[in-house]
Amino acid sequence: MLETILAIAGKPGLYKLVSRGNRSLIVESIDDKHQRMPAFSTDRVISLADIAMYTDDEEVPLADVLTSLKERENGAACSLDVKKASKNQLFDFFAEVLPNFDRDRVFPSDVKKLIQWYNILIQNGLDDFSKLKPTEGDNIDDRKEE
Repeated sequence: MLETILAIAGKPGLYKLVSRGNRSLIVESIDDKHQRMPAFSTDRVISLADIAMYTDDEEVPLADVLTSLKERENGAACSLDVKKASKNQLFDFFAEVLPNFDRDRVFPSDVKKLIQWYNILIQNGLDDFSKLKPTEGDNIDDRKEE
């Protein structure tokens, strides 16, 4: 079963789907606070399982990229400080994780966000990235519209 991890546009961090409300999703932040809040249909909510990174050949699922990053970092938090890293440092680092990424369509902000998400997941014990891969029948957008 897919463990649903969500990103919400305009809100920092990652969230875990707890429940589905009448016209919203109930999410819990993946951090020390575990704060619950609704995510409404007007919020841009996306499952990490639905995200992919551009390469020169095809799109690579985020779960595969996170697994590669985990192998590079030996399961620890990322060694690169994204707040101080330059564009070239970010791209050089990311080239070690995903060598054939498309440098025209992947932006430094994408690499920063990926590293931040990776660190959040690792720090909270969510390091089995195979659970991020979608399985048949899993669909986060099956919201009730009444």
